[in-house]
Amino acid sequence: MIRILIFVILLFNILRAQFILIPMDLKQTDHLKSYGIAYWILERNVNVEWLLNYRGGSFLFPQSSIFESECRLRGIYYETISSVQVNSIYATIEENNMEKVLLEKAPKIAVYTPPNSQPWDDAVTLALNYSEITYEQIYDTKVLAGFLSKYDWLHLHHEDFTGQYGKFWASFKNEPWYIEQQIQSEELAKNLGFQKVTQLKGAVAREIKRFVESGGFLFAMCSAADALDIALSAENIDICDVPFDYDPVDPDYETKLDFLKTLAFKDFRLYTNPNIYEFSDIDTPPSHMPRLRDADTDYFTLFEFSAKYDPVPTMLTQNHVNVVKGFMGQTTMFREEKIKPSLVIMGKIEGSNEIKYIHGNSGKGTFTFYGGHDPEDYTHQVGDPPTELSLHKNSPGYRLILNNILFPAAKKKKLKT
Repeated sequence: MIRILIFVILLFNILRAQFILIPMDLKQTDHLKSYGIAYWILERNVNVEWLLNYRGGSFLFPQSSIFESECRLRGIYYETISSVQVNSIYATIEENNMEKVLLEKAPKIAVYTPPNSQPWDDAVTLALNYSEITYEQIYDTKVLAGFLSKYDWLHLHHEDFTGQYGKFWASFKNEPWYIEQQIQSEELAKNLGFQKVTQLKGAVAREIKRFVESGGFLFAMCSAADALDIALSAENIDICDVPFDYDPVDPDYETKLDFLKTLAFKDFRLYTNPNIYEFSDIDTPPSHMPRLRDADTDYFTLFEFSAKYDPVPTMLTQNHVNVVKGFMGQTTMFREEKIKPSLVIMGKIEGSNEIKYIHGNSGKGTFTFYGGHDPEDYTHQVGDPPTELSLHKNSPGYRLILNNILFPAAKKKKLKT
């Protein structure tokens, strides 16, 4: 009789157990802050389940009045559900192209960004700030001192690793901010023992690659992606013209580029002319010959992956829509024929060679590159004010950024494919 009573009590406790479900479908009031609450809970050593492809990639965790209060405070829609309902969700996941992935630990995040970066410079920093995800800034001195090993996830601000100051020379060479940037960069290179800025940036690029190969997670948008690979391919090769390093480019640089050293791209041609606002032919359409587009009709499509067999690209493409509004940048899209065949293409303009979103592995780590500058500012010019994300709480384009931030928290065994 006592055993039966104990069993009944245990069963009652199990049945009354409560959970919080944060749906990520169209019912969600603030998709971006939902990532922040998942990260906040992980920081408190509570596991979160990421329900891939279930209602847009929902989050599930134990119920707590503290968690509910925090959701309400952040304006996040949530549902309180029972263990019976959770088991029903699990059954649905088991029978469909869905999967549950355990998130165990909040990744330690770094943003590689210069100390004088401008507010218009970086969509990822905007996303982190808005979603209230903690991060630290890191730059060249700390990178070369080995500080990257402290972090799990690294984002590259729109830095020019080629030493050409973003190829802004033709339009902005007389602007005070450009002149100051060049002076500060040259002083930093000298202080760190380099004769040229391009040599400093090349050394930093190689440290970033080592970070990935040692197991780090790298994310980059826009020109940071192709500029990194260009710098890796051009080790000890002068690809900078006179306005950038006071001497001409190596006349044989094209034959010396080593594409075996790059992470994502191959067989690209460089634009070394300082008057051309473009790094290479990786970008499409080229920044210096932009194809006129209509922001209302410019979209790219996310690929669908098997949640059970390909959990990594499935995580990285979680969204409440599968067709996402396009946006431009110095590097808007990646030309498909310049992408190494080992990479996973996750988003592109259908019927074209224009790739928006790619993922790959290098050593023990991974990297994800995302074309374009700001998902909610179609053309975003230098000097424009930062995007106000409170006006874009449900941005599919920004969701792709935040997928990458939670990806390193996933239980590693689950990621093996």
